[in-house]
Amino acid sequence: MSKLEKWDPEDQGFWESTGKKIATRNLWVSIPNLLLGFSVWIYWGMVAKYIQKIHFGSGGDLFNFTFMNDGQFYDNNGYRALLFTLPAVAGLAGATLRIPNSFMIAICGGRNVKFMTTILLMLPALGAGIALQDHTTPFYVFILLAALSGVGGGAFSSSMSNISFFYPKKDQGLALGLNAGIGNLGVSVMQFLIPFAITFPIFGSLSGDGYTYGPEGSQTTMFIANAGLVWVPILAFFAILAFLMMHNMPFHKCGSTPVAVAKYLWLTILGYIGATVGIFLLIIPWGGFPVLIKTFLVVVVAVVVTLLAMRLLTPKETKENLKGQFSIFREKHNWVMTYLYVMTFGSFIGYANAFPKLIDDVFGVIAVGENVGQSTGLSSAGFIWIGAGVGALIRPLGGWLSDKVGGARVTHWDTIIMIGATIGAGYFVSLAMTSEDPKQYFIPFLLLFILLFATTGIGNGSTFRMIGVIFNRDQRGPVLGWTAAIAAYGAFLIPKIFATQIKAGTPQYALYGFAGYYLTCLVVNWWFYARKNAEIKC
Repeated sequence: MSKLEKWDPEDQGFWESTGKKIATRNLWVSIPNLLLGFSVWIYWGMVAKYIQKIHFGSGGDLFNFTFMNDGQFYDNNGYRALLFTLPAVAGLAGATLRIPNSFMIAICGGRNVKFMTTILLMLPALGAGIALQDHTTPFYVFILLAALSGVGGGAFSSSMSNISFFYPKKDQGLALGLNAGIGNLGVSVMQFLIPFAITFPIFGSLSGDGYTYGPEGSQTTMFIANAGLVWVPILAFFAILAFLMMHNMPFHKCGSTPVAVAKYLWLTILGYIGATVGIFLLIIPWGGFPVLIKTFLVVVVAVVVTLLAMRLLTPKETKENLKGQFSIFREKHNWVMTYLYVMTFGSFIGYANAFPKLIDDVFGVIAVGENVGQSTGLSSAGFIWIGAGVGALIRPLGGWLSDKVGGARVTHWDTIIMIGATIGAGYFVSLAMTSEDPKQYFIPFLLLFILLFATTGIGNGSTFRMIGVIFNRDQRGPVLGWTAAIAAYGAFLIPKIFATQIKAGTPQYALYGFAGYYLTCLVVNWWFYARKNAEIKC
């Protein structure tokens, strides 16, 4: 039976006799579905990396784009900046879709949302597999597919909201940490799997002919279509598992499965209205308008349009349900925790989205001296998955530590380490950008970035535990979803900011700017939650 008759995890007798077993089953089915959502959402950073490698390895003959450049082909830095558009668009769409996903569980039911999300992810996975087989595929097709991948990003808000209903307050930190932490591991799994999957035709002729590039005598053949195709059968399996094994809560008014699916699709469409407006504003030229200000304005417009669409374009019953959940916007601590969670999850997902190409752009090519533009020969495939993997796996530790000593205290010390790691990483990037041998600075940069990923993971767990303590049951789910939605814009903002600074030749400035933001978060967390006479101790 998909809908439970009774649910009260705070009742110890119910929890031990019935609740714990059901909650555990839902958690362990939720996790791989969320992991796949992250994989398909964030793989555009990897796809862009390999498109770029094929393009430059073929002398510019393959995947040559003139998109939004007055019919002219891009120069080297312009091309590298253009490809950052793909992870940025996926990030923008995924973050915007988290807004309706923040409120979906109470309207559509957790089981219904989870299996529908996984089914929809098959579209961009299959589409990317087809589009990548043809090097003449227009760039706007990749933008469309990147936007469709946003469904996987949106899934985080609904997934975390759903799991929060299954567990008592005393176990919130660990349960949410496991769901989010192993779910986030999808980024690392993807970064590990794709470099292997594209080396041979896994699906025979369906993998395409592959691309052969490189100098005579040391050529490489890459079946880049597998970067999308490899996820399709896995998604199908776990979608079925979610449909058969997960549950809807008795106090959620989702109706029958067809009705719930219709509600889910409608709310997803409303999310895509906001995402489409944002993507359109992103890709059209704004003349001489400052790029950084434009980037933040795109986020504001996408959020406002989505919220308006949800308020004005939903059926009466759904609108009344949303109206109650929208009460979180009157809560001061909703906004404070949103600001803090952007620091943790926003940084994790933004760095994960930009990291593969950032390594190639800073340490993989010489930027100064006699050999400007030449490859350094750095192979990053063996390293790029480590940072996101550490950040994801350590997240449950952040939740567990917070259960023991308090989320605000863990967040405080975690933020201090984040600031130091970010400044250090920026320093080594600055050295690499002015060196004729940038590879010599790669290992210290990598170690600092792994530490930075680890701190984002611990902070993810500690801030989510803080939310679980600060808010009551009715507010907790929407707040968890909302904070995750806004933080997910890091997947858009960080690649765009890096793209701007890569084009200017100063990517270290982006890292120094992020460190400044983390400093403000340190002050905010201390004032509201960590100091001796704080308003709320959590």
